[in-house]
Amino acid sequence: MQFDVYADASGSYRWRLLDGNGQNVASSGESFASQSNATRAAEGFKAGAKTYTYEIYEDAGGNYRWRAKAGNGEKVASSGESFSSRSNATSAADNVRDNAGSATGP
Repeated sequence: MQFDVYADASGSYRWRLLDGNGQNVASSGESFASQSNATRAAEGFKAGAKTYTYEIYEDAGGNYRWRAKAGNGEKVASSGESFSSRSNATSAADNVRDNAGSATGP
């Protein structure tokens, strides 16, 4: 896995976590005004990934997603894609929780 900090279409910065084949498996919970702030947020997620609460929910399209929340309830990351089953979303969240700390970058 690898963290990537990038400028989005609006000129703000975000981070994403990519798996070995380049697929986006997690994204920042918000955009940031500067690249350095997005980098700090990615570093914070990397350091705290195992401590966050991962919530699985059904989206408006009937698919499942996950979001990671800090102890204060703030969303710090979300799934990079939707899943057809709750169990697949849970497996994806578990993968991010267990492996983000050893990812390269940001």
